Amino acid sequence: MTASTEVFEEVLVADQAEQDDRFYYASQWSLIWWRFRRHRVAMVSTSLLLLLYVLALLPGFFSPYLPGMRFESYQEAPPVRLYWFDQNPEGGGFIGPHYYGYEKTLNKETFKYEFAPILDNPIKLRLFAPGPEYTIVGDWTSTIHFFGTDVEEAPPFMLFGADRLGRDLLSRTLYGARISLTIGLIGVALSLIMGVILGGISGYFGGLIDEVVQRLIDFLISIPSIPLWMALSAALPRDWPVLKTYFAITIILSILGWTGLARVVRGKLLSLREEDYAMAAKAAGTGERRIIFKHLLPGFTSHLIVTITLMVPNMILAETALSFLGLGIQPPAVSWGTLLQDAQDIVAIAQHPHQLIPAAWVMAAVLLFNNVGDGLRDAADPYSDH
Repeated sequence: MTASTEVFEEVLVADQAEQDDRFYYASQWSLIWWRFRRHRVAMVSTSLLLLLYVLALLPGFFSPYLPGMRFESYQEAPPVRLYWFDQNPEGGGFIGPHYYGYEKTLNKETFKYEFAPILDNPIKLRLFAPGPEYTIVGDWTSTIHFFGTDVEEAPPFMLFGADRLGRDLLSRTLYGARISLTIGLIGVALSLIMGVILGGISGYFGGLIDEVVQRLIDFLISIPSIPLWMALSAALPRDWPVLKTYFAITIILSILGWTGLARVVRGKLLSLREEDYAMAAKAAGTGERRIIFKHLLPGFTSHLIVTITLMVPNMILAETALSFLGLGIQPPAVSWGTLLQDAQDIVAIAQHPHQLIPAAWVMAAVLLFNNVGDGLRDAADPYSDH
């Protein structure tokens, strides 16, 4: 064995010892993060989910128009096609991203309006183009949009088409994401607080406290959902501003959504409170609150993560369904549920299928959350094979 080989082996042994020490002294969250990074589907879903929330937090910048802007003669117009090559037979060639205006005509046989592109006038698109003024936060406004055109009085660029009032569906979908996505996070945060506290108290102390909490959960679960929402919808004043209605619906969703999480926390604490480390902490004089939150709750972090990540898409679906039925967010406020109200009629869907595009965004958000939840579950579970 040569000297260089011996030096190389010593370096390998030193590196292996350093890695062993790194894993030995790593915190639980560091270990979860290292395992989560190995889950490719979850990492891609996390990146797409973050992008979705960036779009939802800055809808005015990424939307070419304001959600309430109407364009005459563009009612229920189909999606505008994006071109890279000039479609005019006399021109041709690559001219960059552009689109064409529509010519609206009435088909006298079907009595339907048809839209045909006008190919002799390409309208070029560019990034960071000026457009309608929008509010970023507070009094901070801007007129710069992520994409648009410099052509004055240009035909609207409706990538997702228009609704029955001639409003850009892409802009309304992005503005609707702001309500539909944030209502899930806020609602789950409130449900998490209520579920962990009440479920933890119920499972750890048992007895009369457990009986009262469980009967309360049984009562909330037994209430029929649709009649309850109809009563709550009638109880909310119609003259309330959008923000107040938004928070009212979020709080109501949270109050009704904590029961499942509380049952999970209770069941786990019932099995963990008799473990040796919990009994040792109690014998050492540790307070009840510290035993629950410091010693017992970290023992089933993976279960909490799975439950929470499943609750977020459920909250999104609940808000969408309620707004779709007219029991949640009301126009002129925009959410994915209110956008899908235009897709209630089967005839409208058959003639204008682009009205279902907001449903694809709902499905994408739910799938992304589920993929992230699977990755977090595998990362937090020490017995996972992935």
